[in-house]
Amino acid sequence: MVISIVPVSVRIVGCYPPEVVGEMAATPVPCDLADFARNRITFQSSWSHPMPITDGHELISPHAYAEHGPPHDLWTRLRVESPVHYCEPEGFEPFWAITKHADICEISTQPERFISEPGITVLTDSQRQALDTSAFAAMRVIIQMDPPEHRAVRKVASPVFTPLAIRALDEEMERSARELVDGLAGSSGEGECDFATDVATAHPLRVLSHMLGVPREQEPDILRLTNQLFALDDPELQRKGDDRQQAIMELGLELYEMFDKIIQDRRAHPREDLASILANGTVDGEPLGMMETVGYYLIVFSAGHDTTKNALAGGMQAFLEHPDELHRLQAHPELVDRAVEEVVRWTSPVNYMKRTAVEDAVIGGQRISDGDCLVMFYGSANRDADEFEEPFRFRIDREKNRHLGFGIGEHFCLGANMARRSQRALWLELSRRLEWAESAGDPEQIHSSFVVGLKHLPMRYRIRPATL
Repeated sequence: MVISIVPVSVRIVGCYPPEVVGEMAATPVPCDLADFARNRITFQSSWSHPMPITDGHELISPHAYAEHGPPHDLWTRLRVESPVHYCEPEGFEPFWAITKHADICEISTQPERFISEPGITVLTDSQRQALDTSAFAAMRVIIQMDPPEHRAVRKVASPVFTPLAIRALDEEMERSARELVDGLAGSSGEGECDFATDVATAHPLRVLSHMLGVPREQEPDILRLTNQLFALDDPELQRKGDDRQQAIMELGLELYEMFDKIIQDRRAHPREDLASILANGTVDGEPLGMMETVGYYLIVFSAGHDTTKNALAGGMQAFLEHPDELHRLQAHPELVDRAVEEVVRWTSPVNYMKRTAVEDAVIGGQRISDGDCLVMFYGSANRDADEFEEPFRFRIDREKNRHLGFGIGEHFCLGANMARRSQRALWLELSRRLEWAESAGDPEQIHSSFVVGLKHLPMRYRIRPATL
């Protein structure tokens, strides 16, 4: 059945871009009753003032995330009332906010229609100008490539990240976890720490440094640069300098110089490490280009570290807030793999990815035009009640957990196996030795809307000694 909604009595708001709303205001709007059941369209009386759900600022502003954390209340409303929602936040490019699990899967599995090359993040005008004039503009990272190039370049490192290859690193991951927990225990077993900086930051950094053959004394430099890269707007973590454009240019140059030294060394003296594989990688029999090689280093060093760090910090916060789940893990360590998946779902460190439509399309009942930007909010999809039972409950025994914390489709996270095993080692070590833990202060969020998480998590604890 189709009904016609007369524009004199209702007004459509929030779901469509302004030019489409204007067109609809002059024409009866046909609407299938199923649209009402799915709440695909938001209606409002003509004699009241239009009240759009959001212009998108809360979804994309780094400072909004720092102050309030991920906007779960807003995402919940959008999933019900306007799951494909047009946004025009001031100072940012306009985009469609995609908040449903099914819609994100549909977009992600059609890389030929929704591409990455124009960019995967929503930037302010000043950020875009700064990045376009820095060394970052020349670097080509794999997550911004499209097929068939993406598939060819991905194959360079994919053998290193298979489950079997990553399991060979279990001993190193377990050693890192044990040493870090030993450090927390000290001589008394009791103490306070900032879990985000003292543990969650250090563990994935040690594992990555081992894979890449980077000496431990160079780890602080890597940490400083990755923090600056993913926290461009964070007053504490960003690269210092009154001129933000100059600061970003200096950051890009320092990263390039650091990677170039490693690349030249591994080409002259190859070793049995990931750094040598990347430095000497080939595509179709030809050496990987310098900018592609540097881009590979950038994504492995930075994304491989920050996403796992944020999952670990957010996971510990979840265990502090849900101590029964920590007790469950301690009683049933065989649940650790499910616990890792639930932590990734719960924290969703990669908050979103942007795609650009290269042809007209329909997503979630909404018309998308060639050239439109679509921002897929994984943090929202991972709380979608149509996909997850009790989505707002943290439960480590969750069986059906098709979360999108590692993405899906063409750009499924290359390092997902490493992230899982790295987290697994730390949660097992903590579950065996952590006697009790509690919050010791307010957690603090990073000023970032792209890779999101905690920069500080104060806690008190008592840890039992390691068994030899």
